[in-house]
Amino acid sequence: MQVNAKLTNSVNVTATTTLTADEIKQKVEKLAQKAAKNVKIDGFRPGKVPVAEVIKRYGKDLENDARGELYREFISESVKSVERSNSDIISEPRVLKFDEKDGNIDIEVEISFRPTVDVSGYEALIPSFDEPKAEKSEIDAKINEFLNMMAPLEKVEKDSLEKGDFAKFDFEGFVDGVAFDGGKAEGYVLEIGSGQFIPGFEDGMIGLKVGEEKDINVTFPAEYGAAHLAGKAAVFKVKLHEIQGKKIGQLDAEALKKVLPNEENPTKEILEERISSQIKAEKMAKLVAEELKPKFAQAAVEKFSFDLPNNIVEQEIDMQFRNNWMSFSDEERKKFQEDPKALEEQRAKYKDDALKSVKLTFIIDELAKVRNIAVADNEILQTIYFEAYRYGVDPKEHLENYKKQGMIPAIKMALVEEKLFTDLFGKKDESK
Repeated sequence: MQVNAKLTNSVNVTATTTLTADEIKQKVEKLAQKAAKNVKIDGFRPGKVPVAEVIKRYGKDLENDARGELYREFISESVKSVERSNSDIISEPRVLKFDEKDGNIDIEVEISFRPTVDVSGYEALIPSFDEPKAEKSEIDAKINEFLNMMAPLEKVEKDSLEKGDFAKFDFEGFVDGVAFDGGKAEGYVLEIGSGQFIPGFEDGMIGLKVGEEKDINVTFPAEYGAAHLAGKAAVFKVKLHEIQGKKIGQLDAEALKKVLPNEENPTKEILEERISSQIKAEKMAKLVAEELKPKFAQAAVEKFSFDLPNNIVEQEIDMQFRNNWMSFSDEERKKFQEDPKALEEQRAKYKDDALKSVKLTFIIDELAKVRNIAVADNEILQTIYFEAYRYGVDPKEHLENYKKQGMIPAIKMALVEEKLFTDLFGKKDESK
């Protein structure tokens, strides 16, 4: 096999070869000889099946196997010729040409290797920042939220229902004069203005007096979950039985036990300290996401220079293109499917962002090694399970779906990135 391989930069090599008909034939015979020792064919003793018979019966499969084996040998020889090893390869080689003619196959591929990334001096790129603080007014507001959540509902004597009141009422919904399933309840309690019901319903209840009945006309949103109701006009017959309100209590010993159930001797000071830590953590997460991480990422991409594996860049371009697919018009999508030039022109628009994204990924990967950031399998599993619980889906099925989609590495990378930036900015902050 004659191989011509040439490095285009430090991490990409273009290689060509021609698999001749004779080479393929010889490889088929070699595979057939090996198979003849174990294959079972009626009329022949084990181990005595003629090679010609094996080729006759399994010729197509043998030829496919021969091509695959010769292709792998071609890749290995190409890598070896540029003094690299197969372990350096990152992702699958890109096939640029695969032409069959007269039994011969002309092949051209691009093989990419993992780049060497030097992040020396990254510490200077970490933006300076002031440690987030929790104001007393914010802590007091959070305490009031807890007290409000714990406060029991009580009957309120007032003329009519207002926004912020809780209504205890009966209702039944009708579409085209016919009651629909799930549209009826008795003694239902709803906070007016909470936005729990479809738009217009709660506003329609404002001003109702206890014992009063009313027809409220609304329209279900076009994106409503129940397809048979989406976009439909409906009438809800309601009857108000009682107006209720919350009586906010004090932060006494009983309330402290409720908000600090695992604390042996709960105090207001402990609660304030917990709330303060939570507020500062939330502010810090927002600061990292909106300011520190973007600044650091931009500075790192500009400072560190290294060649990028073209196949990974192409994969990133493909992903960005797919993510934007639904934003195109039907006419545009049709054009991309029928016109290769238009498709390539559109893909080219994502190249700059793809280059930055891929470069940053390798920088983050190297920084994680430098700072000993690691993510254990159980952390990935826990993340996926928590997500499943949030969406109300089966955790095991959710995990299997991610595995089928090949998304586990991406989730791991996201966790590594999260831990890295927490570590990066946290230690920068502590050093001040």
